[in-house]
Amino acid sequence: MLATKNYAGLFSADLISPTIAASLPESYTIRALEKSDFARGFLDCLRVLTTVGDITEEQWNERYDWMDTQGNGGYFLLVIEDQGRIVGTGALIVERKFIHNLGLVGHIEDIAVAKDQQGKKLGLKIIQALDFIAAKVGCYKSILDCSEANEGFYVKCGFKRAGLEMAHYYEDPKSNFSTSAVGIQGFKIGALEGGGRREGI
Repeated sequence: MLATKNYAGLFSADLISPTIAASLPESYTIRALEKSDFARGFLDCLRVLTTVGDITEEQWNERYDWMDTQGNGGYFLLVIEDQGRIVGTGALIVERKFIHNLGLVGHIEDIAVAKDQQGKKLGLKIIQALDFIAAKVGCYKSILDCSEANEGFYVKCGFKRAGLEMAHYYEDPKSNFSTSAVGIQGFKIGALEGGGRREGI
């Protein structure tokens, strides 16, 4: 039987760094993604990063519920909210491995900051907050990939170059398999073990 959640978002507020939370401007809040963030412009924030698509609220709810039920933590999507609007977001996806004594690896993905909020170091704070979560849940490392233009930003965040990203993109990413059963529609090999694109910082 699954334990009853006592928090509203994808994960507990206990995983949010108090230092990062206290460093934000007065009207800004950093927290876990909530289902109601569909109406707060979460997808608009992501559109700064890449193509999102025309996602309905029903589709949003289905994907959110899927992420919310993946074992004891696996998807840690956080947001920065200012006056009811999502102005920044990032994701930590925890991979459970057999190597390194059943080790956990954090994949940092989809860092995006609204265009009118860039230059306020929100991207840096999101990365630091995700790094805090990764350490807190027991990851032995976190990895990501980025463009060469953004390498300096991630070096400042404590990361270092660790390999070469390779990707295989598919012409038609739609699958006949249910994502609830399979969970993957493609693959990407990143720095040593995997990662994702992060440009909207």
